[in-house]
Order: sequence, then C-alpha cells, then structure tokens
Amino acid sequence: MSKRKIVIEPDPILRQKSEILEKVDDELRRLMDDMLETMYSAPGIGLAAVQVGILKRLVVIDISKEKEKKHPLFLINPEIISKSKSTSIHEEGCLSLPGQFAEIERPAECQIKYIDYDGKKKEIKAKGLLSTCIQHEIDHLDGKLFIDYLSKLKKDMILKKLVKHKKELNKIVL
Repeated sequence: MSKRKIVIEPDPILRQKSEILEKVDDELRRLMDDMLETMYSAPGIGLAAVQVGILKRLVVIDISKEKEKKHPLFLINPEIISKSKSTSIHEEGCLSLPGQFAEIERPAECQIKYIDYDGKKKEIKAKGLLSTCIQHEIDHLDGKLFIDYLSKLKKDMILKKLVKHKKELNKIVL
C-alpha cells in the first residue's frame, strides 16, 4: 500500500464524470488499498478515485470513530437506487477542499447498489452520517462538490481561499 496525492480544488479533473469499472482485479484492489491508506492518513471518512486523479467510479468510506475497529466500505460503480423524502443537515468537509466546511442538506437516507472489494454485487440502505458520506462521494463521481449546494457568494468565498491556499503550497521554501 502507498499513499496517493490528493487533488485540490480548483482542478478541472474534479469536475469530470468518472467512468464505470469493468472488472475487479488485483490492480483495482491495490488502488482501493492505496485510497484507504490515503484517506486514513489525511484524515478523512470518504475518498473517491477522482480525488487521487483517477476517473473511475470507485469510492472508499469508513465512518468508524478513531478508537473503534475499522470498518471500511469499498464501493465500485455505486449507484443510488432510492433516497428518502426526509432530509438531514450535516456539516461537510472534503479532502479536496482542505479546511473548508459548510452545512449541507441532503436526503436523510439512501439505498445503493454497488460491487464490493471481492467483486460481489451488494445493496445497502444507509442513514445518518453514512448516507451523507455516500451521497457526497457519489457526487464526486459525477463531477460535483459539496460547495455546489451553497449560494454563489459562499461558494466563491471558499474557492478564493482555496486558490490562495494552493498558491502557498506551491511556493518553494529554502
């Protein structure tokens, strides 16, 4: 396993739609393992392949608390098949938008179908934080970020901060 570099907004790749994966093999499992290590070390609770520069429909999630046993979810070609009419609001952040957070309203529950780490077709019904995280990560696969749910003013303020942050990261320190 190895840590990957996380793509930071604004980067055009984050706005592209990810492609469906055709097969689950050892190469894909290595990528999932790398993504999981990257997510844990960031630290985060979800990471889409596009966030490490790979336009494939792949997500890793683990909402377990720091001291709890890890329960990673590997979602290959995840697809939302239903969403509740009731909504919930969670403060969301994103590894591709470091240090930026906003309260986002989403459906409180969702049901998805996906392919797991071993290539098996699965379905789960999620609620609470897991539902929010799944929807957030699937948005990434469609080129959408949580800031797209905000007003133009709030979104522009966050983007301005990120551009400044990105410039500071690219400075050479002697």
